[in-house]
Amino acid sequence: MVKLKLKIGPKGQVIIPKKLREAYKIKENGYVIVEATDDGLIIKGQPDLKEVFSWVRERQKKLSGPIANLGDLANVYLEEEFED
Repeated sequence: MVKLKLKIGPKGQVIIPKKLREAYKIKENGYVIVEATDDGLIIKGQPDLKEVFSWVRERQKKLSGPIANLGDLANVYLEEEFED
């Protein structure tokens, strides 16, 4: 794991070094995802939507089963389904 000490600007801005921006596909005027955790903040580059859609399509092919709809299990008692 790489740890860097970064300076915070007067408006709370953080400059992410170029090598890291390139590695995590963070672009000028783009967006990042910031996740607050108990240990601190996680900053992630926003995924490319084309990559996300491609991943979803591949995942659907692998599942090759019927797609569940909201409410499909509304009247099913899972306890009965798994009893021996």
